[in-house]
Amino acid sequence: MALKNFAFKILSKDKFARCGLIETHRGNINTPAFMPVGTQATVKACTIDDIKKTGSEIILSNTYHLMIRPGVERVQSAGGLHNFMNCDLPILTDSGGFQVMSLSKLNKIDREKGAIFNSHVDGKKFFLSPEESIRIQLGLNSDIIMIMDECPRKSNDYELIKKSMNLSLYWAERSKKAFGQNPHKALFGIIQGGLFKDLRIKSLTELFRIGFDGYAMGGLAVGESQNEMFGVLDDIKEHLPEDKPHYLMGVGTPSDIIGAVKRGIDMFDCVLPTRSGRTGLAFTWEGRINIKNNRYQTDNTPLDLNCSNLNLNKYSKNYLNHLFNTNEILASMLLTLHNINFYQELMSAIRKNILEGTFDQFHDKYIDKL
Repeated sequence: MALKNFAFKILSKDKFARCGLIETHRGNINTPAFMPVGTQATVKACTIDDIKKTGSEIILSNTYHLMIRPGVERVQSAGGLHNFMNCDLPILTDSGGFQVMSLSKLNKIDREKGAIFNSHVDGKKFFLSPEESIRIQLGLNSDIIMIMDECPRKSNDYELIKKSMNLSLYWAERSKKAFGQNPHKALFGIIQGGLFKDLRIKSLTELFRIGFDGYAMGGLAVGESQNEMFGVLDDIKEHLPEDKPHYLMGVGTPSDIIGAVKRGIDMFDCVLPTRSGRTGLAFTWEGRINIKNNRYQTDNTPLDLNCSNLNLNKYSKNYLNHLFNTNEILASMLLTLHNINFYQELMSAIRKNILEGTFDQFHDKYIDKL
């Protein structure tokens, strides 16, 4: 059977908010979509079957971590990342640029060689060029591949951000050439430019000239305020190509997502629901709950009485509080699954309100509450 080509179509719009469908040969993805993060070929504390039961339709894995451990050759020997981690959902892999900036003990950026860095695990030296990043992602056999970019730390230094943006554009050209032609996979460009409107638009214009299957906003979620992030999205929302997916990388909180959808974003990923689940923070429609708080020792109600999925409403706050305060592994499993399920409930509600033309009311009701 011939593989289905990668495709994207808009189903409905409510001003800049869009409801769409990404088609891949591994399955369709309804947008706006949230991608649980499976950094090291696993969504921490969850099985893939449970992830699917939350309504998740795509996950993200990380090039940087997988190239260090276990190495792309080992994943290839298992038949690719999907076989390796027993996942039949579409997988997006990021390029590794953000982790080079944030995790490596020592790194150096070379225009021609790429990123030269020491592993955060054992100090071993690695070279990650645009071509190598694409080679690794193709070796992992991911469905959506990100170009190699430089992700600078937040800075108000215009010339520094401009230099970094121009380097990312040069690497984008090389990434596109290394990717070649493959209609069954997608290659996304990454828009850089910090908090500067002219640099963001210049970056997008040049990426559009090169031509990509989707366009991501990079260089955010690096310490800027929510208002600053929304300002960047407001600056660029009218310039984003209508017929391509728009992806905001590494974001974020429920209110971040609601505000970004209002500004035309279709795809999100963030470690927040899983990391928070492992530390006792639950997301609910009434706001956040720190389940380790003593007030829940006598609360025998569930986190969400209305949640019928995965029997998550069978566990009381009292019981979850006990699990966390005795360091039981089940605590992380249940709260992580609860949070991912909540995020997917949120995305489903967002799509429903866009389709019904009521997204503004939904936005105004929940942007601060969540």
